[in-house]
Amino acid sequence: MKTAAFLGLGAMGVPMAAALARRAAETGGRVLVWNRHADKAQAHAAEYGTQAAALEDMGQAGVIFSCLPTSADVDEVIGQLEGHLNPGTVWVDCTSGHPDAAQSQRARLLTRGVRLLDAPVSGGVSGAVAATLTVMLGGPADEVEAVRGELAFAGKAVHVGDTGAGFAVKAVNNALLAVNLWAAGEGLAALGRGGVDLGAALTVINASSGRSNATEHLIPARVLTRAFPPTFGLGLLAKDIGIALDVVGGVRGSAPVLAQVAALTRAAAQMIGPDEDHTALLKLVEQMNAQEIK
Repeated sequence: MKTAAFLGLGAMGVPMAAALARRAAETGGRVLVWNRHADKAQAHAAEYGTQAAALEDMGQAGVIFSCLPTSADVDEVIGQLEGHLNPGTVWVDCTSGHPDAAQSQRARLLTRGVRLLDAPVSGGVSGAVAATLTVMLGGPADEVEAVRGELAFAGKAVHVGDTGAGFAVKAVNNALLAVNLWAAGEGLAALGRGGVDLGAALTVINASSGRSNATEHLIPARVLTRAFPPTFGLGLLAKDIGIALDVVGGVRGSAPVLAQVAALTRAAAQMIGPDEDHTALLKLVEQMNAQEIK
């Protein structure tokens, strides 16, 4: 019986671990789940047929998945678990982490015979529920190929480079998310101040060259409705765009637009609140323009 483990049952982790459980039910395997708040693991087990377990028991799994807020959280868990790991285990870290952390964590785990791959995901909670996430994998090609079949939550899995490359791509992707959100918000706020119907404006934009995921999906569903459902936190978006700037700095690149939006995103996280949905970034645009986007 093959055993997998999943560490971290946040908004993304719950459906991702559920997808693993569905696959395990078909193949005769089992999925262990752990969360800092044990009641969440117990609730997951009751609903999805996983098994809540103590952290040290996760070492018995052949594949360990983690989806935690930051690389620092992963470091902490590795420190608590590394004495219980078995050689040959593969650790697939789906955290939106830092490329430098991936390299140091892999080196640390290799001393235990454990191979770590960075494997952040994109697609949001809806993609996790539907098991259609895009996974960006960093690590040796042979190890990536060996783990593909374990990614039950993935609709697409792309090997983007060596260790840390997955985290780098994820950070830049989320930086572009912030840029697209902010730019669309500025434009819509100006149109709103001029009396334009913003729903109609978005219909035009989304049939034209200015469209993006922000204009097609996020703004109509979350901003115009004033819903701002809490899925991916504004503070985490600020963290990710900060990582993207570290990637730029690491190659001595130039990214003035990313830097400006990073500063604005940090300001929004402080002023609006880090736990607000990332689309609440546009509340700062609204304050700057004295104009709601609705």
